[in-house]
Amino acid sequence: MVQQVTNGIKISVISNYEGTRYRNYKMYYVFSYQITIENQSNETVQLLERFWTIFDSLNITGIVEGDGVIGEKPVLKPSDVYTYSSNCFLTSPIGSMKGYYKMVNLATSSNFKVYIPTFQLMVPNISN
Repeated sequence: MVQQVTNGIKISVISNYEGTRYRNYKMYYVFSYQITIENQSNETVQLLERFWTIFDSLNITGIVEGDGVIGEKPVLKPSDVYTYSSNCFLTSPIGSMKGYYKMVNLATSSNFKVYIPTFQLMVPNISN
């Protein structure tokens, strides 16, 4: 598990290898990840947008951005925790992800970024 706190918002990430899948006659390595967002601040905040940079060891970098997460824009009061799961398809057995959430403080209407720490995506038992 990797964790990071930005502006009182704690992000924790757990990733897992889920096996291989074929899409359009091409094999992909599938990884799931679970994100836990914990509001350790004294303010109510809402997650508005996400931005991901996905690195593949074959020197492929993908960018994913959009509104909310998994179709939701959760509001977190102080001490609230929100958890969701998603997945990532890579063309190689090793990669990583990092990013940020754009959030808003609902009391002040000010936007801020909450950083998602870099986490590794690796097929078990791979070594150099």
